[in-house]
Amino acid sequence: MSKVLMITATGGTNYELAKKFATKAEDLGHDSDIVDLSEIDFPMFTVARSKELETVAGMSELKQKMGDADSWIVIAPEYNGSMPPTLNNTVAWLSTEWNDFRALFNRRKVGLATHSGGGGAHVIMAMRQMFSFLGCIVIGRNCIANKNKDANPETVEDMLRQLFD
Repeated sequence: MSKVLMITATGGTNYELAKKFATKAEDLGHDSDIVDLSEIDFPMFTVARSKELETVAGMSELKQKMGDADSWIVIAPEYNGSMPPTLNNTVAWLSTEWNDFRALFNRRKVGLATHSGGGGAHVIMAMRQMFSFLGCIVIGRNCIANKNKDANPETVEDMLRQLFD
């Protein structure tokens, strides 16, 4: 049995997509959890504040959940052709552990998904680039949904099976 963490950058439709992944993971006999980054409300990262990592409310709990999971599904809408600020800000805070910040990311299997008002391909590309750079093993298949196209249940299941193999 594996544990997968759904990390959603926003609530609403992306949170609903995270729940679809969580339900399917549990149907497949695995543990799942969801973290909504918009509910954590981290302060804006700046280099001057980068030494405050351990005093940022919610950071240690997030790091624990991320570290305890075998794999992640990162779900984010497209913002201006890239990632939403909540995701980028969170990763910036997580990467301030200069001693070994990659330990959280290195070799972690990651799946990418979006429910976007736009096409969604740009956020998938941006997340793929970022998580690959951080050392994650980003699976090739992704899930793109929008108001005209629901998440394909076969895609959701296949992505999870790839993470669990």
